Amino acid sequence: MERIYRIKYQSQLYELPYEVVYSRRKTCAVSISAEGEITLRLPLGTSQAQIDRLLLDKQHWIITHYLEAVKRQENRPVSDLTNTQRAALEKRYITAAKEYFPKRAAHFLPLTGGSFSRITIRDQKTRWGSCSGKGTLSFNWRLMLAPPAVLDYVVVHELCHLTHMDHSKAFWALVESVCPDYRVHRKWLKEHGQELIL
Repeated sequence: MERIYRIKYQSQLYELPYEVVYSRRKTCAVSISAEGEITLRLPLGTSQAQIDRLLLDKQHWIITHYLEAVKRQENRPVSDLTNTQRAALEKRYITAAKEYFPKRAAHFLPLTGGSFSRITIRDQKTRWGSCSGKGTLSFNWRLMLAPPAVLDYVVVHELCHLTHMDHSKAFWALVESVCPDYRVHRKWLKEHGQELIL
């Protein structure tokens, strides 16, 4: 359900569309995708007054991250490939990803622990990887366009979810034990992820 959040920032009025997603979660959360899409994830029964309070409390974070996303989109490189060329290249990268990601996962699994059932390769707009409760690991093929160390960080990140299905201190400690420079790679993805296009 899309709504509009009006906010004045540096003498300019912004009307930001946002989506509300209700679930059985216990806490409220705000996220902004690489494309600037704002999502509020809320517990069932959250009132409009509570939503307004959340938006007010997070207004500086929302507007600064939204404007960063807009700027990244404006600076996004423009491809000169034809649709046919792009489709052919994507197919080759996806094929390579299906071979490469399992190898990297097998390499890091002894260090992270846990076990996974299978690996899938996807073309997700806002996620680089995911780990399901059933042990399915999914990776975005566009990571094949990223530096190898960044790709490895995402692999380690999802493997660590096999042991910790959250982003707790224990989870990040495990990530850091395997990938000490993970903060650098996470920052790179945030700043350059939108550039991973054909």
